[in-house]
Amino acid sequence: MIIGIFVYLLGYLSQRENIIFELSRTGNIMPKAIKLLICDDHAVVRRGLRSLVGVKPEMELVGEAIDGEEAVAMARKLKPDVIIMDLIMPRKDGVSAITEIKKKNPDARILVLTSFSDDKNVFSAIKAGASGYLLKDSSPEELMQAINDVYQGKSSLHPIIAQKVIQELHQPSDLPPTDEPLSVREVEVLKNVAQGMSNQEIAKTLNIKEGTVRIHVGNILNKLQLANRTQAALYALREGLAELDAK
Repeated sequence: MIIGIFVYLLGYLSQRENIIFELSRTGNIMPKAIKLLICDDHAVVRRGLRSLVGVKPEMELVGEAIDGEEAVAMARKLKPDVIIMDLIMPRKDGVSAITEIKKKNPDARILVLTSFSDDKNVFSAIKAGASGYLLKDSSPEELMQAINDVYQGKSSLHPIIAQKVIQELHQPSDLPPTDEPLSVREVEVLKNVAQGMSNQEIAKTLNIKEGTVRIHVGNILNKLQLANRTQAALYALREGLAELDAK
């Protein structure tokens, strides 16, 4: 029924017993697992995501919320690295949950996974602070890539959503002018953010420390009154500071 992400999960389950950590034998140190919180009111979706994540040693499912209220409470308690959020849920919808989570923790990284691609849901979620937006017909590989991108501080948009964003960029700008202009270095950082670079990649490109990049990104968001890197990237594209086809 719903989703390409969940259709062939049984094939993954047969591989489960073959995933063996050889840390004790090789002495290799495994990277820190990405802690995930799933927020969806449909049991079949949660079960599918649980099974998908369960065969990924680089990921760890730390909690499941069945509505927006639980999502906010569990995000605060569990402090996951990435929150996978549905939009239409009982008690509190996804956009409201994202807004509340980001208010309490501006650094929270949220990936929307939903069946809805209408403008209202898309732009409300991005405005609220979502770092990524996928549709439930995405493949498991696309979902895993999106989780990793959001975890690394990048944006991740389903092709249909990206097209909506491009169309929105062609509309006249209604963004208020910033009271404090960006510095030359902040503009350089913003241009790289718009190209989907992580802080580490920007630091390497500009030959500065990653912590310095983090400070610049924070200053950019504060000056422009934006919630996250996705909004910053959209701002840069709309204001002509970056191009969609730039490398």
